[in-house]
Amino acid sequence: MKARVFVTLKNGVLDPQGKAIGHALNGLGFGSVGEVRQGKVIDLDLSETDATKAKASLKDMCEKLLANTVIEKYEIEIR
Repeated sequence: MKARVFVTLKNGVLDPQGKAIGHALNGLGFGSVGEVRQGKVIDLDLSETDATKAKASLKDMCEKLLANTVIEKYEIEIR
């Protein structure tokens, strides 16, 4: 089973990398770009075949390692 985890900063947390990306895009002539928030995507191959168990395991992985839940939020996608 394949899974994808999207990790992004929570709303209200400053995103200096997103701000730098937005500034660079504006400097390159992409003036229609407003606020930019950046994050990360983590793809995983799981041996689990039960989607409910896989999702529970992924949630545990996110809480323990993949996301800093103080400042980040995550979304899990089973594929």
